[in-house]
Amino acid sequence: MFDNICKFLAETFPRDFATWLLGEPISLTELKPTELSLEPIRADSLILLQSEEIVLHLEFQTRPDPTIPFRMLDYRIRVYRKFPDKQMRQIVIYLLPTSSEMVYQTTFDIPNTQHQFEVIRLWEQAPEVFQQSVGLLPLAILGKTINKEMLLRQVSQKIAEIEDRRQKNNVAASTAVLAGLVLEQELVKRILRSDIMRESPIYQDILAEGRAEGRAVGKAEGKAEGKAEAMAEAEARVCQIARNMLLSGISLELTAQLTGLTIDQVQQLPSEAS
Repeated sequence: MFDNICKFLAETFPRDFATWLLGEPISLTELKPTELSLEPIRADSLILLQSEEIVLHLEFQTRPDPTIPFRMLDYRIRVYRKFPDKQMRQIVIYLLPTSSEMVYQTTFDIPNTQHQFEVIRLWEQAPEVFQQSVGLLPLAILGKTINKEMLLRQVSQKIAEIEDRRQKNNVAASTAVLAGLVLEQELVKRILRSDIMRESPIYQDILAEGRAEGRAVGKAEGKAEGKAEAMAEAEARVCQIARNMLLSGISLELTAQLTGLTIDQVQQLPSEAS
């Protein structure tokens, strides 16, 4: 879910991400993995944005992943095959501190072949960088700071200044999810006192009470009927959460990202929560 939140932010606020990562507010549009010649690897976590001159490839990771270096090489070749004249920046962004050396790895090496990419460890970044742009605000809480609670309060104040209600709701929801990685749920609820927090479940609950929990229960059941019942209950719970999110003004796209439903499934939900 956390990777999907970051993907939603990058695709919703591409100019903010371009300013941060490329140094200028380039207009970027989404490049669909299906536009490349081969089936994508983990397309759910892949972010490809492009302009006329450059392709920006982002991968957000909550944990170290030994397949990352190969994925970087694989997608560089795929993009080169389709756009041989375009530059490409590939950046892996790690969300949480770890002692693993993998988060420092910036090359893929095999005999006679070496490929380089970039790595950003958010816990080493100054949170002020993220507080300059609306689309980056949710990332600030993962930046370098001694007092996470104070930082979240600062971010909350900036969210309150966003005039567009839909945008404010989306940024607040994304902030709530990412803040759940480093702060207690109840504290996040107290600080983010927007309409979202009052009207909708805290978004960590989606993970705790939604599909993942239901499927885990279903797998634990020894009988097929137990699995089916658990799955049905979990799906109903996810649909209820999705309805609450829509009623709170959260966009269709973010609701789909958070709950794991498709946009078509969200569109077909009843307009009122039961």
